[in-house]
Amino acid sequence: MATYDVVLLTEDRYENPAETNPYIDNVLLEDRLVQEALECQGLRCARVSWSHPTFAWEEARYALFRTTWDYFERFVEFSTWMEKTQSKLTFLNPAALIRWNQDKHYLQDLQSKGIRIPESHFIARGSTTTLQALHDQLGWKHTVLKPTVSGAARHTYQLRAADIERHEAIFQQLIAQEDMMLQVFQSQIVSKGEVSLMVFGGTFSHAILKKAKAGDFRVQDDFGGTVHEYQASTEEIQFAETAVRACPSLPLYARVDVIWDNEDRLAVSELELIEPELWFRNHQPAADHLARVILQELG
Repeated sequence: MATYDVVLLTEDRYENPAETNPYIDNVLLEDRLVQEALECQGLRCARVSWSHPTFAWEEARYALFRTTWDYFERFVEFSTWMEKTQSKLTFLNPAALIRWNQDKHYLQDLQSKGIRIPESHFIARGSTTTLQALHDQLGWKHTVLKPTVSGAARHTYQLRAADIERHEAIFQQLIAQEDMMLQVFQSQIVSKGEVSLMVFGGTFSHAILKKAKAGDFRVQDDFGGTVHEYQASTEEIQFAETAVRACPSLPLYARVDVIWDNEDRLAVSELELIEPELWFRNHQPAADHLARVILQELG
């Protein structure tokens, strides 16, 4: 018999931090709320870094991806760990779904199933094109450039005509190493922000609103973005639940980041299935909701 029913996965920085700050305090609080909710369902839990050097993964039945927020910085190592570990336990969400969601090409799959996304163009690693050539080809005047495997707005740049030349060098460095994507800039993310809708077992749980600081377009708190309480509309909830159902399989948990696009229509900016921040601290009953979904999955 396995020692643990569920292992909550974090990363080295957050497993047993020697020092804390408000950011780390939130990480620890969020994980604690989930762990306590699972334990209230009678499940035996542990919390451990995915890259722990000695943890015996076969001693757990399931692994719940929580705060593995260095995976895109250690992508090859993380992918190798997943490959070795998936035979020893079951991942929540499933390994195939996580791999699909690791790369933003998944947005094309959603679009093919009728889910609206911002206008996007993908550029393959090793391409010899230039930023100016891409903008001329597409006819786009105001864009956002980012890697297809990324998080926390890593190498995310807002581009206008005056910015293209000075970003050419970094673009050439990046495209030599990884796939990139270009999207039409969505102006309402500045005026309205981005809504994050949490969906567990296919059912909406709660939502928050993220807003960029004045003069920026990135809503992440790493860049001064702020989080606000938010009551999602029926239209937004239905849109998020439909987006989740368009995944290759139904996720146990998902965060659907939604914006109002340049045509004032709802669009998915991101669909987070790997290690999304879920803001249980803003709506603590959601931790119990997720725990019940996980218990049902364990059977």
